[in-house]
Amino acid sequence: MANEGASNDAAPKRALVIAVDGPAASGKGTIARALARHFGLPHMDTGLLYRAAALNLWRWGGDPGNEFEAVRAARELGVDPDDPELRSEPVSKIASSISAYPGVREALLERQQDFARQPGGAVLDGRDIGTVIAPNADVKLFVTATPEARAKRRMGELEQRGMRARYDDVLADIHARDERDSSREVAPLRQARDAILLDNTDLDVDQAINESLCLVEARLAKSKRR
Repeated sequence: MANEGASNDAAPKRALVIAVDGPAASGKGTIARALARHFGLPHMDTGLLYRAAALNLWRWGGDPGNEFEAVRAARELGVDPDDPELRSEPVSKIASSISAYPGVREALLERQQDFARQPGGAVLDGRDIGTVIAPNADVKLFVTATPEARAKRRMGELEQRGMRARYDDVLADIHARDERDSSREVAPLRQARDAILLDNTDLDVDQAINESLCLVEARLAKSKRR
């Protein structure tokens, strides 16, 4: 859930908090990890917190439709972040569902905010980092791509894990998640007003990372001139 072993290629002289938000399969996690390595900062994939809660609930045989059970699962996290089941499709769907519960988000809020407030700063990626978790982040990125491009990427991820899936099913799931994330009452997915938009529909991984680094460096340079 958190990467404490980030390299120190360009360690910041002051606290630096970078928020990376975006919809499912947009590439925000890859970009956030690259930014963390570049700036020598710890990284948190906040989505793994929700997946860990979902995995708890799934293993307990709990009901994703019951907020009380989902909150209990979120409060009793103890899952190995390298557990392959965290990224399984059943767990992913449960995580997307229970993340709409106010109680679940409240149970995980302090853990995320504490990570963002640590000395030196941090990089966090998720759905509501720039709007709720770290609204005062030094730099905010909103990473997106077309649903079709994201579905293709998700297909590639599934195939790498030896899982078979139909493109139409994956695309439908992407649309469903976008709808759930953007329409929920608590902390919906939306671009913060001061976030930089990065549409990587037509970019490969290296290009997206390089573009994100350029955008962050430019924003930091602009802030220093003020």
